[in-house]
Amino acid sequence: MTGLFETDANKPLAERLRPQTLAEVVGQDHVLSETGALGRMLKAGRLSSIIFWGPPGCGKTTIARLLAEGTDLDFVPLSAVFSGVADLRKVFDAAAKRREDGKGTLLFVDEIHRFNRAQQDGFLPYVENGTVILVGATTENPSFELNGALLSRAQVMVLRRLDDAALELLLERAETDLGRALPLDPDARATLKAMADGDGRYLLNLVEALSLLPPSPLLDSAGLAQVVQKRAPAYDKDREGHYNLISALHKSLRGSDTDAALYWMARMLTGGEDPLFIARRLTRFAVEDVGLADPQAVLQALAAWDVYERLGSPEGELALAQLVIYLGTAPKSNAAYMAYKAATRAAKQTGSLMPPAHILNAPTKMMKDLGYGAGYQYDHDTKEGFSGQNYFPDGMERVNFYDPPERGFERDIRKRLDYWQKLRERKTP
Repeated sequence: MTGLFETDANKPLAERLRPQTLAEVVGQDHVLSETGALGRMLKAGRLSSIIFWGPPGCGKTTIARLLAEGTDLDFVPLSAVFSGVADLRKVFDAAAKRREDGKGTLLFVDEIHRFNRAQQDGFLPYVENGTVILVGATTENPSFELNGALLSRAQVMVLRRLDDAALELLLERAETDLGRALPLDPDARATLKAMADGDGRYLLNLVEALSLLPPSPLLDSAGLAQVVQKRAPAYDKDREGHYNLISALHKSLRGSDTDAALYWMARMLTGGEDPLFIARRLTRFAVEDVGLADPQAVLQALAAWDVYERLGSPEGELALAQLVIYLGTAPKSNAAYMAYKAATRAAKQTGSLMPPAHILNAPTKMMKDLGYGAGYQYDHDTKEGFSGQNYFPDGMERVNFYDPPERGFERDIRKRLDYWQKLRERKTP
């Protein structure tokens, strides 16, 4: 509601440009079009409870408000950050009275993941009996942050960060509202959109700051950076962004895309990630995905880790970058990793089988009388330095857990294993 002395001109630009219809919402056609989930829901005239999952500034609140208007529901906004059980009870009581009068309620809960499990359970009876249509908004992965019971009663819709085309459309609308073009050259205009990082609200806040500048001279990218402050990258070190980016780094290395791996590591470091967490993950990669295809990989990883701990940031980060390049360009093999997993499964399945008697030590006369150590062949005394004896438990067939590929150093290991197998077959009766 506009105050006595408030006009549209006094409102922030983001508020003045807030879409008045769903058709004006940018960047979310995948859910709002006729074939999208929301489009089909509106066409059928049946609005069910929804969880909007998306980054800041993608339109979650605006879409919820327009849904209420389009379905003739009372729009009741609530923030999980500032609300508790008492606030929820008041909302549900008021919604129940509206329902008695034949009026529905769309309850919009911003940051719904901030409610604890018990509070989330409190929504269930009112959603089930239709007292409210719940529309929750979250920037966090609902599968991690919301109760399964609540998720089963709501449809999760993923809203996307605004792409370049959507941000450009917002810029054009802003310039129309301002009545003039922004004083930016083409490169600076592209930089401005990059600074917004997919956040429409943040973009319009930047535009509002630029609207105070004279129409000339035009700013280049460097001049723009002096006028407006670049936003910090969206990255939560203890939430989904953390796991998404480390997964991207690991899989880029596994795919031998060194440049992509460097990019993802830089994204994490820029976002404030602990470099030692990255060092630990890269060391794991060295043994899990490079393995014996390049036995130097784990040594390089430990050296980079040590260098970082000695130098600290930012100098030590170069050691991590060098390690990423080494791992990305190294031959890859998970044969040792798979061999260990297979051996572990076999150990669990076979239980407590004893080693064969001939490889047991016999420190006492009784043990010698029982046959401990009888028939053992000392490999160094054989012609090939290889006896070919059985070292698996009696009653368990030999299993080849380790199957090295013909890559890197494991090519030589493969030749050695094949040679020993031929000797084993020749020596075994």
